[in-house]
Amino acid sequence: MRILLAEDEKDLNRVIEKKLKSEGYSVDACYNGEDAWHCLEMAEYAAVILDIMMPGRDGYEVLELMRKRGIQTPVIFLTAKDTIEDKVTGLDLGANDYLVKPFSFRELMARLRVMTRISSGNQTNRYEAGDLVMDTGAHKVTREGREIRLTAREYALLEVLLCNKNKVMTRDQIENSLWNFDYEGGTNVIDVYIRYLRKKIDEPFGEKLIHTVRGTGYVLRDPK
Repeated sequence: MRILLAEDEKDLNRVIEKKLKSEGYSVDACYNGEDAWHCLEMAEYAAVILDIMMPGRDGYEVLELMRKRGIQTPVIFLTAKDTIEDKVTGLDLGANDYLVKPFSFRELMARLRVMTRISSGNQTNRYEAGDLVMDTGAHKVTREGREIRLTAREYALLEVLLCNKNKVMTRDQIENSLWNFDYEGGTNVIDVYIRYLRKKIDEPFGEKLIHTVRGTGYVLRDPK
């Protein structure tokens, strides 16, 4: 899933970006509110991590503009401002969560998982399609009870397909969900990773889940 990170402390920004990428997320990182808003105008994100005290537009302004423009992407604030009034202001503007610095990276990852599963309409960390199960909390994929080992990119692709199961996704939509602005590979790379994924979650089993929609893209269909 693609995450926008806006944090003006450069060292902390780099550490968070590295941690997110190690968890399989694609990250667009910036250091001020103006760049954050520019990213939001250009791309869709699974979640946004916003610092409050940033140069240019602060986090409150970015969030307020998002909601006014109808962008309902879940937002978590990272901030040193820990008074009740600060939290109320952020939540009233439409923030989904609030994490005070210094914080645990494990807690940040857990809160991100909660936000993204709620926004996708899922009530747990589990995504299922027939006998295929993805547990995002344990970072584990099984089919017919057998664990399937996936690379970080394969895992991210499967997560996108499961979150949008039964919905046809274009190559551009998949690419936009998986890669940041620095990516220059082209949509044919999606076909390559779909082929890798099919070899692991479809070919060894009796029922095919990933289907090609000619001229459009791909869909993961729930056989239920």
